[in-house]
Amino acid sequence: MAAKTKTPTKKKEPKHPERDEFDLEEIANTLTEAMQGNQTKTFSIYKQEDPLSGTVTKMDANTKLIHIKDKYMNIHKVHFLDILKISDID
Repeated sequence: MAAKTKTPTKKKEPKHPERDEFDLEEIANTLTEAMQGNQTKTFSIYKQEDPLSGTVTKMDANTKLIHIKDKYMNIHKVHFLDILKISDID
């Protein structure tokens, strides 16, 4: 019988960045205001190089996906926990 070789365990990257309740609540409030006011915002997203600009069209509480429509009318579904920062468009 061949002996099993133990492969070194790779440190897994977190699926979402860790933040405290205050940060998450602030992001949720900003998203709600942006959606209600139909405001165009710039979103910094975890593991995505370029920021995304657009308007929030839907916030799905079941899947925690935020639907953001860009200037080309494409819908981007971004996980709530992946939104790092929301800022006004320059």
